[in-house]
Amino acid sequence: MEYDTIVIGAGLAGLVATTEIAREGKSVLLLEQEGEQSLGGQAWWSFGGLFLVDSPEQRRMGIKDSKELAWQDWLGTAGFDREDDEDYWGKKWAESYVDFATEEKRTWLYEKGIRIFPVVGWAERGGYLAEGHGNSVPRFHITWGTGPGIVAPFVRDLYNYIETGLVAYLPRHQVDQFITENGAVTGVAGSILKPTTIKRGEESSRKIIGDFRYEAEAVIVSSGGIGANFDLIRKNWPERLGTAPQSMISGVPKHVDGRMLVLTEMAGGRIVNRDRMWHYTEGIKNWNPIWENHGIRILPGPSSMWFDAEGNRFLSPNFPGFDTLGTLRTIMATGYDYSWFILTQDIIEKEFALSGSEQNPDLTEKSVRKVLQRVLPGAPGPVQAFIDNGEDFVVADNIDNLVIGMNELVGEKRIDIEKVRRQVEARDRAIKNKFTKDLQITAMHGARHYLGDKVIRTAKPHKLLDPKNGPLIAVRLHVLSRKTLGGLQTDLSARVLGVDGDPIDGLFAAGEVAGFGGGGMHGYRSLEGTFLGGCLFSGKIAARSVVEKLR
Repeated sequence: MEYDTIVIGAGLAGLVATTEIAREGKSVLLLEQEGEQSLGGQAWWSFGGLFLVDSPEQRRMGIKDSKELAWQDWLGTAGFDREDDEDYWGKKWAESYVDFATEEKRTWLYEKGIRIFPVVGWAERGGYLAEGHGNSVPRFHITWGTGPGIVAPFVRDLYNYIETGLVAYLPRHQVDQFITENGAVTGVAGSILKPTTIKRGEESSRKIIGDFRYEAEAVIVSSGGIGANFDLIRKNWPERLGTAPQSMISGVPKHVDGRMLVLTEMAGGRIVNRDRMWHYTEGIKNWNPIWENHGIRILPGPSSMWFDAEGNRFLSPNFPGFDTLGTLRTIMATGYDYSWFILTQDIIEKEFALSGSEQNPDLTEKSVRKVLQRVLPGAPGPVQAFIDNGEDFVVADNIDNLVIGMNELVGEKRIDIEKVRRQVEARDRAIKNKFTKDLQITAMHGARHYLGDKVIRTAKPHKLLDPKNGPLIAVRLHVLSRKTLGGLQTDLSARVLGVDGDPIDGLFAAGEVAGFGGGGMHGYRSLEGTFLGGCLFSGKIAARSVVEKLR
């Protein structure tokens, strides 16, 4: 055979697998249906958040974390309840991943040249009991350089191995089928697509100009999830999250359609946990879109008031940044597929971050000078651009005009001014003391006990209706499609399992296509910072297992 291994998909998991196999002197063919400009896949677009446990960054911030606490949080979040079947391998992958995030992960990335921003973020705070969903402590480590900073060392290694002849990289090669012999996967066949010069993320041509067929001793599928395939998302939408939204925006380019999941299932691979998915509730339409239905996620601090489409404030713990899927379920139960933040200029300046490498030029460009500008008055540049140009933003000098603008945006008088005023005034009265029965305000005060939140993430509690904190801002929030939590079931060696539970000889999977490991290592929900990490970890494991097979 011309190659030892074929890797399908040049996202982060595929890059890790390819370069780790080549590092051991084995030859790899890397196939990717998109152009070379798309190297790194969805990881390139990401904010670069990494889940780390008991890291030096945490300890410097006064955070007391441990593997035991992280595992407790993971179990409370995942809610594994199919342990005899679909969750069997996912739970084992989860435990191994928490070990990896505690021990090897940071050192390995540091050796690759990846550095971490010193302030640790607190994502998915939960808001339940100690054994329930959410991170008990801040664990969201932002990569210095965001997504491109994570992708860069693996792309560098890829080109080095291409020069030495250990790796062949063929973009615009779309796999259409697996080649099998006596029940084993021995290669792939597919179509060569027309070359493209489009920008990263734009929709590419599917014109076929040729075909190909390659064989190898091992094939790794690392082709991503279904985030842009709204039809498949709605088909798999679980009843527990209510009715699937009629209107969604997309956090990923159009080619993230789950195509290889279908093909791998046709080759005998088993897909599990189809009903588990991860969609954000704080999506806004990109005023400068790159792909169809392009949406951006707000990474909010804890202070914005959250209302449904009719102007009713959400109940505890449906606060910004606490429970993504819990709030999604609550929103869908209203009969609408959107909601609202109401906040002030002071809050948006300190608490609004936008997910994505392109929305954080200071971190992405590793510019200390630009990062320091975040503490200056005014919203960050990308946020201000959305305030000025985004269709989901309403700015007003008082609550009456704000609600009028909200109703004008949706095209009907859906929200009553007096109802919203009453709720905001009640909240403002509770601000007078540092102790209150309003649990969101209690959470705001609690957040400021953590230095990282107090310095750069949480605004000083204040009255929304006090003009000195204005103007008032309302933001319409859409459901933003993003991650597939289920996928191809794999054992701890990343071998794809068949419907009989036995490994398919020669076939491996890594990344989102495998539910980030085992067909769903997150269970029902994520602690955040674990998607990139899941690609890193599963790509590494798949490579290690393939090398052992080749030996």
